[in-house]
Amino acid sequence: MIIDLNSLSTNESYHLLTQVIVPRPIAWVLTENQDSESYNLAPFSFFNAVCSDPPLIMLSIGQRPDGRQKDTLDNIQRSKKVTIHIPSVEHAAEVTESSRSREPNDSEINAQNIKLVDFEGFALPRIENSKIALAGELHLHQTIGRQQQNLVFIELKTAYLESSIVSKSDQRLKVDHLGLDPLGRLGGSDYWVNGHSLTIKRPM
Repeated sequence: MIIDLNSLSTNESYHLLTQVIVPRPIAWVLTENQDSESYNLAPFSFFNAVCSDPPLIMLSIGQRPDGRQKDTLDNIQRSKKVTIHIPSVEHAAEVTESSRSREPNDSEINAQNIKLVDFEGFALPRIENSKIALAGELHLHQTIGRQQQNLVFIELKTAYLESSIVSKSDQRLKVDHLGLDPLGRLGGSDYWVNGHSLTIKRPM
């Protein structure tokens, strides 16, 4: 099958990309809300590492269905700080629920009763039971495409790794990926779990 991507609508192109670029890592992103008293939490699977010096990751953030910016982007632009978690399979239901559309300052942390702890050396907290958390600051923001897709480059400053998944090999850190049991993203409502798919219907 040969598909001319120029003939596809925006939604058709998005659907194709999410079906063929798989599995994708998930960034479970925590930012501080505008009220400075609560936190936003949202998953993004247009995400990856893009540079090692300085250590940069990239988030690609679209718009809300009504055209407004997503809270995550608003918060990053304002505070410049973000905590990015790598979710494990055990977080699948919580990750899915945190994708639900909410009004600004309506915190997923509070609604889902997610436990946070201090992130040593950083202004924002981290999720207590997440095995990997990365603290970073806004490095660069660019807008691309006809639909105003936002590329957000985050310079990582601090990393937390649960000791149970870390060892040393040839003087380098080695992460036990079976112990991490990372959750991957497929197309639609599907996730990638240890070579198998898991379907959890996304909230509206």
